[in-house]
Amino acid sequence: QVQLVESGGGSVQAGGSLRLSCAASGYIGSSYTMGWFRQAPGKEREGVAVIYIVGTVGGSIVAADSVKGRFTISQDNAKNTLYLQMNSLKPEDTANYYCAAARWVVTPWHDRRAYHYWGQGTQVTVSS
Repeated sequence: QVQLVESGGGSVQAGGSLRLSCAASGYIGSSYTMGWFRQAPGKEREGVAVIYIVGTVGGSIVAADSVKGRFTISQDNAKNTLYLQMNSLKPEDTANYYCAAARWVVTPWHDRRAYHYWGQGTQVTVSS
């Protein structure tokens, strides 16, 4: 059984930085999608960024336009951990951030219905 556990959320002022981590256990697949979603109060869960893993090679990265140039997704295979480095945070980034994984390559990448595994979420609050 795959388990995803997020950490690293917190409260920061606008312009600050946070790094989220997602520790994964269990076997997802030989080719899979792994990434971050977020959900603000009263809004639908939306995709932030994902990595496509094809075989043993790290694949391409896709990110939402709203976070390009500010957020960076990365993966440490040795630690089975996914990261989201968030810089230049804005109040509109305030949300509960979730780690997600799918057993195959998800297209479109932001279709949350296609993801099989979810973490419990970690809260990020950005004050102005």
